[in-house]
Amino acid sequence: MNAMNLDRTRYQPLKSNFTDTPALVIDTQADALDLYSCARQRLRAASDLLETLTCLSFDQADSKDTTHVVNALYLLVQDGCDLLEHAHLRMP
Repeated sequence: MNAMNLDRTRYQPLKSNFTDTPALVIDTQADALDLYSCARQRLRAASDLLETLTCLSFDQADSKDTTHVVNALYLLVQDGCDLLEHAHLRMP
């Protein structure tokens, strides 16, 4: 999918893209249930990771590890929210 040929009305870039040419997009014509399922998967993964983190001690954690975890959580939650937004738009 070349950026020049990207149908911006059908394929919406995820807000988590950090490049000028989006590599990850949402097919806005996908079934609402499929969009919802993808969103749920990402939000559940973020929730599970947060639950695991509540059981851990960060006393010996390196600051870069915290940055890595926060970045992973951001990507999961932001993508999940983007997907939920488009799933909501597809509902009757």
